[in-house]
Amino acid sequence: MNHITFLSIIAVVSALLLRTAFGQDLREQGVYFGKNNYLHRTLPAFDSTKTLLPQPVFDENPLLVEAYWKTWELAFRNFHQPAAGSGLVSNFADAAFNANIFFWDTAFMTMFLNTAHELVPGIQSLDNFYAKQYADGEICREINRTTGIDFEPWLNKENLPLFSRWGFNDPAHQLNVPIRYSGRAVPIPNPHLTLDALNHPVAAWAELESFRWTADTTRINLVYLPLVKYYQAFQKYLRQGNGLYITDWASMDNSPRNPCLTGGGTGIDISAGMVLFARNLAEMAEITGRPEEARQFQKAADSLAALINKKMWDENKKFYFDLTAGEEKCTIKTIAAFWTLVSKTATPEQAKQLAAHLQNPQTFGRLHPVPTLSADEPGYVSRGGYWSGAVWIATNTMVLKGLEEYGFHDLARDIALRHIAAMAEVYKKTGTIWENYAADSIAFGRHGDGNPVLPDFVGFSGVTPILHFLTYAIGLQPDAPNNRLHWEINSSKTVGCRQFQFNGHLVDLLAEPEGNVITITVETDGAFELELETRNNRQMVSVIKGHNQYQLATPVR
Repeated sequence: MNHITFLSIIAVVSALLLRTAFGQDLREQGVYFGKNNYLHRTLPAFDSTKTLLPQPVFDENPLLVEAYWKTWELAFRNFHQPAAGSGLVSNFADAAFNANIFFWDTAFMTMFLNTAHELVPGIQSLDNFYAKQYADGEICREINRTTGIDFEPWLNKENLPLFSRWGFNDPAHQLNVPIRYSGRAVPIPNPHLTLDALNHPVAAWAELESFRWTADTTRINLVYLPLVKYYQAFQKYLRQGNGLYITDWASMDNSPRNPCLTGGGTGIDISAGMVLFARNLAEMAEITGRPEEARQFQKAADSLAALINKKMWDENKKFYFDLTAGEEKCTIKTIAAFWTLVSKTATPEQAKQLAAHLQNPQTFGRLHPVPTLSADEPGYVSRGGYWSGAVWIATNTMVLKGLEEYGFHDLARDIALRHIAAMAEVYKKTGTIWENYAADSIAFGRHGDGNPVLPDFVGFSGVTPILHFLTYAIGLQPDAPNNRLHWEINSSKTVGCRQFQFNGHLVDLLAEPEGNVITITVETDGAFELELETRNNRQMVSVIKGHNQYQLATPVR
């Protein structure tokens, strides 16, 4: 027996012993996911892969290109192979936070990794969570990347009804807070996990974002059942008797709204998130040929959206709020309300009111948008304060997508460009990408105690310098299922991207403005439809394999 084999056996035995100690049985996990074993894949290295990645051209501001490449360099540091005996089944991108992989973080990370999906471990990073799913549908939000066991505090070792291990950040700092269900029976059997482990289901959204780049229906078929079971677990354990959904500190660690949620209060973010989840599953059901299931999920989404609008919208304050366990509105304005946009919960008029807040410097329209807490709230921390005012890349991604859903594209683009520029300026000052950012200065974020947040955080912070840069500054948005690419050209200087990848195509795109004429050159290895948009012109062209050139006689923005 060689040395490596011996170490592998030791790792397997150690992992099994740890699972036994923490009451986690491998045999009951991953039963809905059709990928049970790891097939070895060599991890890509940045130096040898850099020339194959999408190559942005943005003469208007070369700093954004520099930040783009720094972000990729950091991302490559956090690619991993499963450890022997861990039960993880795919190479993965790590959250860059600690020794654990995070379900929520990973879902957002896949969104920028989609831009190079054939070169890096992206959407398959979620496989490791599906492989650890319990038979009742639960998936822990945090798993040790070496052992493959769920983060120990999130295991319900006591076999109690649902409770929050670390509570609600209330003044008494209570731990192990039981959840009081009102108007419904306590679900049985007891969950495998605590409430801390069951925050924000965004994996289905991430899967569909990947689908828009790849049109991979095989992938949607693979993950559909695990996601349906995950949705059902949230319905079983997190749905309060009023039909809305429960959350705790884990949704927004130190937000001043958390004490309002103590013991069974319902969150606007988790409730709207379940609308999003149902709408995502409806779309996935349509893609995979399940029309009746699609109708059922869409009906559930519409019903929950109506309930949210009835109970959580405040007509006087023109905002959505969490509810206490006694169903009183918790009138603290947080980023959580904007989940009603991406989930298409808000009515057009309510969306208009939320968009107004994003432009209001007294609330969310700050120097670096969008803070997680409204600036006119007593607990707002202008230098960051984590979830008490910092700008987070994940929640900004949610806001941008939500604005697009309601047709506020110009506002989304303005927020995105200010956000991209602010992150690039902080990169210029510090040489790195940060976990979150201050809203009232061009600076990295700080914790409530004043200490800096994590640097080299790629991590979900990679979404902005890579994906949002390509989407909003360069202007490229793929629609792989329809074999279409939308290109909004706004720069007055040369702009484009070489080796842009979508739907199996490799494409070089370059726009060179001169006066009122833009010369557009496209080199591609496959045909697709290209929708070109400038300030006063929108034109659809059929791109053929090989060399294509067009001229648009129109001014740019």
